[in-house]
Amino acid sequence: MNTAILVDGGYYRKRVASTFGIESPKETADRLYKYCFRHLYEKIDGKNVRHNLYRIFYYDCHPIDKIVYHPATRKQVDLSKSETKEWAEDFYNCLAHKRKVALRFGEISDSSIHYRIKDKVLRKLLRGTVSLGEVSEEDFTLAMQQKGVDMRIGLDIASLSFKHQVDSIVLIAGDSDFVPAAKLARREGIDFILDALGGNIRDNLSLHIDGLRTCDDSFNAK
Repeated sequence: MNTAILVDGGYYRKRVASTFGIESPKETADRLYKYCFRHLYEKIDGKNVRHNLYRIFYYDCHPIDKIVYHPATRKQVDLSKSETKEWAEDFYNCLAHKRKVALRFGEISDSSIHYRIKDKVLRKLLRGTVSLGEVSEEDFTLAMQQKGVDMRIGLDIASLSFKHQVDSIVLIAGDSDFVPAAKLARREGIDFILDALGGNIRDNLSLHIDGLRTCDDSFNAK
């Protein structure tokens, strides 16, 4: 049985950081690679089954290299020199050198990049428990909008399914707009498994997938 594993990189990195803390690029890449291989082993009808790995597809966006205005400091921030950009580039490089891993990159909408005040801070401002003068640089987060990642995931699911290159697809992602692609894959006879890494998904999602499986209980504990 040939299995393709598709990973929504933005979602995966958030779940790993919240569960295991901040790791080095190599540690995060190694964790992902080993985790994907755990999906190749499962028990069906009391028998241990080993799948053959077709390929691991990893989807993400290149790190931002723009200059963005920060409303708290009233200064321009050069994101091309940020530690986050350096970390992401090292992480992608580690993944690219692993066997049977394909990287797919979308884009960040330039017009969407901005610093946004955190929701919990905004609620305090509205309640009057803090004043504008008390808001600091750490009370803001960088917001942006990805373009093309979900589309690339959907296109690869469709291509793998129509060409019957695999027997099963494992999608590591949150509860997003993949339902049409999952339905298409199942109509083509592909076994479609979702791994939300312990995250919450809609109750009716079971109508459109063949199984929900997370291979590490540490995620479910969150």
